Amino acid sequence: MERIKSFEINHDLLEPGFYISREDQGVITYDLRTRKPNAGDYMSNLTMHSVEHMFATFARNSKMAEDVVYFGPMGCQTGFYFLVKNQSPVDVFALTKDILEKIVNHDGEMFGASAIECGNYRNLDLQEAKKECRSYLEVLNRQTNTEFTYPK
Repeated sequence: MERIKSFEINHDLLEPGFYISREDQGVITYDLRTRKPNAGDYMSNLTMHSVEHMFATFARNSKMAEDVVYFGPMGCQTGFYFLVKNQSPVDVFALTKDILEKIVNHDGEMFGASAIECGNYRNLDLQEAKKECRSYLEVLNRQTNTEFTYPK
């Protein structure tokens, strides 16, 4: 059986950052790596779920809304996948930072936090989303790799 692309990345070398994971039929999958893999520091389901609600809502209401395909957490609890078409990686990187800033500065309610809107709406916390996004934004503000390639 063929190994999937994400299993071909040496996770021992990965640090938090913004990476291009793959491109399929014009859709680029971005690896928004918030945690170092296998270091014992994993996001809780509450954190992943909360960031997902906030980030996906801002992304689907951004200037790139028509090109956003998907945003969601990685099963390993060390980051998120953001799938976008028809946009340059530099522009998606800038949008990602903009969305993180919007989440950190958000004064309203948690998006989608009702039984009608979400199948597990009690498992959401805006402050946890803000904390995670603030930390990840600091990482991206220090990132110098503008090729967005994985370390080798």
